[in-house]
Amino acid sequence: MSIVKINAITVPADSGDELARRFAARAGAVDGQPGFEGFELLQPTDGRNVWLVVTRWADEDSFEAWKNSASFGRGHGRPEGAGAGAGAEGAAGAEAGAEGGERQRPVGMSAELWSFVPADLGR
Repeated sequence: MSIVKINAITVPADSGDELARRFAARAGAVDGQPGFEGFELLQPTDGRNVWLVVTRWADEDSFEAWKNSASFGRGHGRPEGAGAGAGAEGAAGAEAGAEGGERQRPVGMSAELWSFVPADLGR
């Protein structure tokens, strides 16, 4: 059964476009990860300042393997070879997308990682 991971990233009111730009710069970076099934970046339309990063995975082990990978570390502003370690629920992608490998300041002020599975509706 698939699992869904949602990273709820709180950004300053004027920083949403920058968050979207950084995710766009890394579009497809996780596509080849074993067990990865899909990604969406959801922009709020109701005045909130919380953006949602929604990913779907084949199983928890696939998500954990990606979260602990060097690819995750690079995409989240960690030193080469560093996986998630502490704070994996941080502002995913907020530091990503630096030109020339230069580390950018995080866009997100805070983040929460939510975990879900599709509900069995008995159909």
